[in-house]
Amino acid sequence: MSNKKRSPWAWIPSLYFAQGLPYVAVMTISVIMYKRLGISNTDIALYTSWLYLPWVIKPFWSPFVDLLKTKRWWVVTMQLLVGAGLAGIAFTIPMDAFFQWSLAIFWLVAFSSATHDIAADGFYMLALNTHDQSMYVGIRSTFYRVATIAGQGLLIIVAGALESSTGLEPVKIQVNASPAYTSQIILPQQDSAAALLPASTIVADEYTFTAYPQNVELGTRTVPADSVAMLKAFASEHNIKFGFMKQEESRANGNGNKESWWSENVATPLGNFISRNFGEEIEVTDIHSLTGTAKLVELRISKAPLPGEKFVLNTRLDKGDKSIFLAHGERLEFNETNWDKPAYIIVQADSKLITDASTSFSSVSGNISFAWSITFFILAGFFLAITLYHRFILPRPDSDKPAKEVTARNIFKEFFATFASFFKKKQVGIAIAFMLLYRFPEAQLVKLISPFLLDPKAAGGMGLTTGQVGLVYGTVGIIGLTLGGIIGGIVAAKGGLKKWLWPMAWSISLTCATFVYLSVFQPDSLFVINLCVFIEQFGYGFGFTAYMLFMIYFADGEHKTSHYAICTAFMALSMMLPGMAAGWLQELIGYKHFFYWIMICCVATIAVTAFIKVDSSFGRKEVAKS
Repeated sequence: MSNKKRSPWAWIPSLYFAQGLPYVAVMTISVIMYKRLGISNTDIALYTSWLYLPWVIKPFWSPFVDLLKTKRWWVVTMQLLVGAGLAGIAFTIPMDAFFQWSLAIFWLVAFSSATHDIAADGFYMLALNTHDQSMYVGIRSTFYRVATIAGQGLLIIVAGALESSTGLEPVKIQVNASPAYTSQIILPQQDSAAALLPASTIVADEYTFTAYPQNVELGTRTVPADSVAMLKAFASEHNIKFGFMKQEESRANGNGNKESWWSENVATPLGNFISRNFGEEIEVTDIHSLTGTAKLVELRISKAPLPGEKFVLNTRLDKGDKSIFLAHGERLEFNETNWDKPAYIIVQADSKLITDASTSFSSVSGNISFAWSITFFILAGFFLAITLYHRFILPRPDSDKPAKEVTARNIFKEFFATFASFFKKKQVGIAIAFMLLYRFPEAQLVKLISPFLLDPKAAGGMGLTTGQVGLVYGTVGIIGLTLGGIIGGIVAAKGGLKKWLWPMAWSISLTCATFVYLSVFQPDSLFVINLCVFIEQFGYGFGFTAYMLFMIYFADGEHKTSHYAICTAFMALSMMLPGMAAGWLQELIGYKHFFYWIMICCVATIAVTAFIKVDSSFGRKEVAKS
């Protein structure tokens, strides 16, 4: 099959699926894996945060991707290296020093994945004409999101299934919540081992785990938050005392409660001024003094493990309403010194849950290291397969070629010249302003959507339960976002970017008004809330198409791969900086006034759109000659 006849459908979905999967593996799957393997939250947060660094600094080595070899070569090679790295992680997981070794390899995978992103985006621009670039921009975003869902969902399910099949019989715990059940907090006696489980039920002929009670009844009436805090403190102290859990290390900065110069001289005075002049008056007394009912569940093992042997019990939500959740005791270790004591988990209901609900939890004691090792071998096998597939299926565009006469003497000269050429482009100042400000409202809004939906109505929020937010934002919102992106790509391919630039700019701006409506009227109808979130996310997905196409348009020309990577750095900066201050601002002025502010910020989107100039032929079908 010739390159000209090869359909983009043969390689674009697989290319961007392969682009998204390593990112999910490094940033999300690694966190879950380390949690299952007993690494503390402190260490997980500290060390995995550094794994994002290669994506932040990738523009600094993007010129090398332009100068050396072809983009096709970089894509295939980086996929092979990612696969090798994932296999390396699989090999290191069973080792004693697995945390240090796996982190090092994760960093190499992150570096390879970031380089793959540079090459894949550059190859996309070289292999397609401008019409097809517009046509498939929504498709590539969709399959990137599919990779995210597959990584966070399917791979975790595989790991969980392997955990369940490699250990003792899983313990099932059924939790039912209803207004008819009592909401009383029961705290066991401090001077006992809290033997809620009758001793006669413990057997010694084989290893089994038992839970008591296996059927938990939770009332949906709220209870004092300090009572639940006492229950959690009791369970935590007990589990740590007997070695079921490890004490989290504290990494204090040593500054005590003393405010920094910035807080004392800038943030606090500015915050007081904003709150005093623009803040929304909300009576917050007693808003957070109540919380959902919680109950203890006791877990025991039937007989003593052998010296040096341990059984790790991981409890997770199996199925049901996410408004009932595990509040404590996700991972417990049983050994020869603590096997005759009970370990505790705590199940709790969302404080906003007022109807009947049920959830089942599964406590699994499988070979965790083996399960995650196999999971990463599966992931590595996929990348080997995708490398072979792309080795033969990716087209070979004539424009995809390395720079001429690249030598050790001039490579750094070319490196700096590539960066300099970006900032010498026509209208570069306007382009950078567009990339930084086009999403200025959405960059702030996206950080507060979930908190707004979760916060009680007395605090200005929507008062949804955790399970409802999963449906509204995690399902309906994602559907709206994906549909908006696909439709945006289709219409841009038909009319060109210039024709659809203004409709897309207004789409990403005006749909923010749905959150103004929600904050003002606070409707009880879940249908109305779903509709508002769908409209806003659809508008964002549709409007974001213009942003993606403009980056492709502006990066076009010599060194387009490097220039596009620089554009993506500005894209990341446009979300990072406004998002950092969004929560602080919302707490000062309240949700209603915050969403008013978001609508004011839409002026920035419209203003920068008015200044950019786009060739009327870019993206239109008429220019497609191949």
